[in-house]
Amino acid sequence: QVQVVESGGGLVQAGGSLRLSCAASGRSFSSYAMGWFRQAPGKEREFVAAISRSGGATNYADSVKGRFTLSRDNAKNTMYLQMNSLKPEDTAVYYCAATRTRLVVTVTRQYDFWGQGTQVTVSS
Repeated sequence: QVQVVESGGGLVQAGGSLRLSCAASGRSFSSYAMGWFRQAPGKEREFVAAISRSGGATNYADSVKGRFTLSRDNAKNTMYLQMNSLKPEDTAVYYCAATRTRLVVTVTRQYDFWGQGTQVTVSS
């Protein structure tokens, strides 16, 4: 089993940048594919980005493609989400998740472990 903790959220103006981190503890971090999801008030949790176990493959939601970059450092047991050109519609609680599957998955039910979330607020 793995535990994940998000950090790096905050308040930023539109057009600004933030970097979220997801630190993992427990069993080998490199055994898990990882993902980021977000949930805005009154909306369902939605996929943002995912990365394979090795970091060699990534997948992004269309809404963030070209603005967000996902990476991982297996030696540091940490995943990073670099968010640039932020928009007010990016405002949400961002969740880190881990899955035992080998695949880069985009569906919430395929993830086994979740963090508590970190708030990202983008002002206009």
